[in-house]
Amino acid sequence: MAALWQLMGLGSLAALAGASFVMQATVNSQLRRALDSACWASFVSYLGGTLVMLVVILVLREPLPASDSLAKSSWLHWTGGLFGAVYVVITILLLPRLGAATLLALFVAGQMIASLAFDHFGLFGLERQPADLPRLAGALLLVLGVVLIRR
Repeated sequence: MAALWQLMGLGSLAALAGASFVMQATVNSQLRRALDSACWASFVSYLGGTLVMLVVILVLREPLPASDSLAKSSWLHWTGGLFGAVYVVITILLLPRLGAATLLALFVAGQMIASLAFDHFGLFGLERQPADLPRLAGALLLVLGVVLIRR
């Protein structure tokens, strides 16, 4: 029973993150219209996120990472912001053209297809999980969902 409650709690957090994505995309797109610049709207989004994370770090009293921890990391570990910026700019540009539901459906389909490839090939240190028929069928259903939402 405890596992069910834990799953429900974690599922609720994941759903909240999904709703937060839609809200972020919407306000960023509106800011793009107001500023007439996807780049400046993205910058403002990242600046806001950076300031919020700084407050969280201060409130939680997180220590600076140790130098040996920094030395153990790969250059690739530091590229998350690059991929985040790509997603934010594309989202800002596409939301007004596609609508929130279609954009999110495409976003999830893209995540699923990439996730299947990452798992199947064990990319970036992930444990290999073959892209078997049920997993491929699930991804196909997501892609079909995009088609139905876009109709």
